[in-house]
Amino acid sequence: MAQVIGHKRRGISSGETSASSSSTCQLPTLPGGTTPGTLTDELAALFECPVCFEIVLPPIMQCQVGHLVCASCRPKLSCCPTCRGTLGNIRNLAMEKVANNLMFPCKHKSTGCRMSLGLNEKAEHEEICEFRPYSCPCPGASCSWQGQLDKVMVHLQHSHKNITTLNGEDIVFLATEINLAGAVDWVMMQSCFGHHFMLVLEKQEKNDGHTQFFAIVQLIGSRKQAEHFAYRLELNGNRRRLIWEAMPRSSHEGVASAIMASDCLAFDNSIAQHFADNGNLGINVTISLVC
Repeated sequence: MAQVIGHKRRGISSGETSASSSSTCQLPTLPGGTTPGTLTDELAALFECPVCFEIVLPPIMQCQVGHLVCASCRPKLSCCPTCRGTLGNIRNLAMEKVANNLMFPCKHKSTGCRMSLGLNEKAEHEEICEFRPYSCPCPGASCSWQGQLDKVMVHLQHSHKNITTLNGEDIVFLATEINLAGAVDWVMMQSCFGHHFMLVLEKQEKNDGHTQFFAIVQLIGSRKQAEHFAYRLELNGNRRRLIWEAMPRSSHEGVASAIMASDCLAFDNSIAQHFADNGNLGINVTISLVC
């Protein structure tokens, strides 16, 4: 990661916002006009895998006596974890039919999700659930850390100490030595309005030698929280100006998805040289609240 030097342009913001959400789910209609029932505590106990303690979903496997185990844990076992008896490849079709007529809580219930879903919607929802664990927001795949939102900044401060953090809604993101060969990332943190934002400038070199830069701001938080903010990136110099304004991406979405969707400031090396000063590139970054 290349060196980044931050310069504050205006004062520290004392404003603070918070965002919370609650979700409801309409019960889907099953064939015949019926709707699935609620998973009670008694039923939940029957569907609990004794190995991973997650809810057992179809295909539901059982031992010869009838003890259940989830399909994910089954390949790791040589005998039933409950009775130590023979564990064949027996499916419990009756329990699978029961499962198809129930609403199951999201697996991220313990971290705040209140959604209950049928089997057809459960897996898809959990992939995009706002309460799922956060990955390290630093670009690249070198850090495999995952954890809850309130632990993200702790992780960054402990494991990525070289990242500079500036306070204030209006700063300068200075990326040094942009002419370094190869792919390079410049990263800085900006704190304002009671939230933390990660600023990323990514340099990519194609096989044909073409160089592109991508600049993006992502909120350390959920997409619903990100909707309360807007950011502005500005390159200014030599009687030229280049501006990009957008809603910050959630750190759940990541930098790569923003680049793939062209939802960021993108420019090639020739444009970068118009604004660079001795190989250093300054980007004015402004974060604002959206009413």
